[in-house]
Amino acid sequence: MRIRTAAPIALAAATALAGSLLATAPASAAAHQGGLHLGKIQYDSPGKDTRSNKSLNAEWVDIHNNGKKKLQLKGYKLKDNTGYTYTFGSYTVGAGKTVKVRTGKGKNASGSVYWNRGSYVWNNTGDKARLVKPNGKLQDSCSWKKAGKGAINCH
Repeated sequence: MRIRTAAPIALAAATALAGSLLATAPASAAAHQGGLHLGKIQYDSPGKDTRSNKSLNAEWVDIHNNGKKKLQLKGYKLKDNTGYTYTFGSYTVGAGKTVKVRTGKGKNASGSVYWNRGSYVWNNTGDKARLVKPNGKLQDSCSWKKAGKGAINCH
């Protein structure tokens, strides 16, 4: 008799555990399904590193809004491992749209903003990009370990 009652209890416990594991798995996977995330990063400007504005602007980070509503990015920060920080002013990225943060100088426009730096930000040998919300909480991050093709697709 005990064997018959123990089996359903064990089965119920295993089912509950499996159900809770399945319930939490999509939640972490869904973190990027309705919001802002890092896309492609061109961390090594193509060609020689001349520090020209053209070369600096060929180093960039795509930030993508895969949500269904436009998002105001004012106060969001893009940071590297050494503490270089780009802080968004008033900028709205549309639903399903991407904004490219370029390292060099330029005039902000739809789809592109400029860090206005005179030197490179992203380390070719390894670095980590962090997208931080205005409240200081991490929104997304993406890292690389060594120079490869000079770019990485984060998601």
